[in-house]
Amino acid sequence: MILAESGEMYLETILVLSQKRSEVRSVDVSESMGVTKPSVSRAIGLLKESGFVETDEHGFLHLTASGLTTAQKIYDRHRLLTEFLIHLGVSPETAAKDACKMEHDISDETVHVIRGHLYPEEEDLP
Repeated sequence: MILAESGEMYLETILVLSQKRSEVRSVDVSESMGVTKPSVSRAIGLLKESGFVETDEHGFLHLTASGLTTAQKIYDRHRLLTEFLIHLGVSPETAAKDACKMEHDISDETVHVIRGHLYPEEEDLP
């Protein structure tokens, strides 16, 4: 399933928050993203319908297997693009902001080429 950029951002945010704390709530996502609680509620509802997110009996958010795979792909792209832009001479702050915009639209081919440029030793890995 193809996700809109905003859905990808929510998944990435849940992933990042879950790496920092054991329990992630909708309010945590709202605060982290700077969006309203109703916006988070609507987005989480759509992500649940699509099979990317589940909530437990306490209301904590959990990524499903497909949600985790998607979130990791987006987050990996974000980190790779940030590093690549910094390598080119862009300030870390600007690089992170620009990578956030780019991560959703960049092709797999371009990501592969950038990864090969930054990590040529990994080029031969399967």
